[in-house]
Amino acid sequence: MRYLVRKTIVLLVTMFTITLLTFAAFHIIPGDPAMLILGTEASPEKLEQLRHTLGTDLPLLMQYRNWVAGLLSGNPGTSIRYSMPVADLVGSRLPVTVLLGIMTIILVIAASIPLGVFAARKKDTVIEQFIHFFTMLGISFPGFFLSILFMWIFGLVLHLFSPGNYVSYKDDFGGFVQFMFFPALSIAIPEIAILTKYVRTAMIDELSKGYVRTAKGVGNSVNGILYRHVLKNAIVSVIPLIGMMIGSIFSGSIIVEQVYGIPGIGRLLISSVTSRDFPLTQTLVLYVAMVIVVTNYIVDILIQLIDPRIRLSSD
Repeated sequence: MRYLVRKTIVLLVTMFTITLLTFAAFHIIPGDPAMLILGTEASPEKLEQLRHTLGTDLPLLMQYRNWVAGLLSGNPGTSIRYSMPVADLVGSRLPVTVLLGIMTIILVIAASIPLGVFAARKKDTVIEQFIHFFTMLGISFPGFFLSILFMWIFGLVLHLFSPGNYVSYKDDFGGFVQFMFFPALSIAIPEIAILTKYVRTAMIDELSKGYVRTAKGVGNSVNGILYRHVLKNAIVSVIPLIGMMIGSIFSGSIIVEQVYGIPGIGRLLISSVTSRDFPLTQTLVLYVAMVIVVTNYIVDILIQLIDPRIRLSSD
């Protein structure tokens, strides 16, 4: 219980620090949103009136307080570029990015754990070397390069999807999944390569322990030992990496969404940064940071719950 309380306090302090740093970062950068909207030809009176409307004429501490209050109430302000509530903008794009992230996570887990187990079973064989080669290849290619490659091969050559012709999940969920499979795969491949290597290493480490030799000695089958004991213990050490990958996947989708023309958080963030839309940019950066922080918080709690060697009460 003390562990849970301590982790929750750390989470809250971290979230507060993130809001402070996010706000400070975008207000240290020189530039006047009012002048950006009205142009350099605008009169001082009009500029001052717009600054008052936007709230940028207030002291920074008061601006920060108002922004945090808006975040807590679900109203983080009005977008300067789009002239509409930030909550509505983010709410319309968030489901797309979340669904892309979920598809990517499913691909990563579904591919890397079986590959890692298989590579561990085939240790010191040609098959393991073959898997090792492709994992190193996967790690070497960033998501945006794979996106371009997949658009060319699967889109323009094989015609398995139409690059740039995004299908909304509201209109055709099947078409949406078919289109989003390739962006998800672009993000997933480097993560699959990393997690496969990690699962392989964790499995080999577990296979060298005494309980495996004991289980073999009393007549347990290799598959029974592998899947009933070894994999279960290896997964405990893999879960923290999966947690870190979830944050990486959601932040990594920013560029991939831009390449594929997906109307998600990524494209919205890039357009808000280029237009110096402070209310929208702050909220989106905060979203990415919160996904990473909250994910790692959940992973820490899960590890404590599923690992019988760790006692919550002792922390």
